[in-house]
Amino acid sequence: MKADEKARLVTEMKEVLKPGDTVYTKLNHVSKSGMMRVIEVMVFRNDQPVYLTYKVADLLGYKMHKKYEGLKVGGCGMDMGFSVVYNLSRTLYGSGYDCIKDDENNVRCPSNFHVNNRDKSKTEPVHTDGYALRHRWL
Repeated sequence: MKADEKARLVTEMKEVLKPGDTVYTKLNHVSKSGMMRVIEVMVFRNDQPVYLTYKVADLLGYKMHKKYEGLKVGGCGMDMGFSVVYNLSRTLYGSGYDCIKDDENNVRCPSNFHVNNRDKSKTEPVHTDGYALRHRWL
């Protein structure tokens, strides 16, 4: 993918996915060897699914599985759905995102900074990890 196409796709995806959003993955198939999974990616807007699988494949370089309609994700020994969402988050927000707060201005940020920092009141000005997006399985 050319740099200008990738930049356009990143901009388009950032309009759909904001820091703090939950990205859902659905396991469509596991190979007999267990070394490849087919995973679908989506978010929900107004209680309706918005499928992002094809855009995620283009952006992150995954191949699509035609029969099971999802990303072909190789490997085992870890949560591959989390891996897809983490890589997506790093691609979209790896250059930095602000702390995520709720309506009452409480820190609800999934950043690794908050998980590993004993003083929960501290904040980083900009996070550069891959935790801008949350992950859940369907």
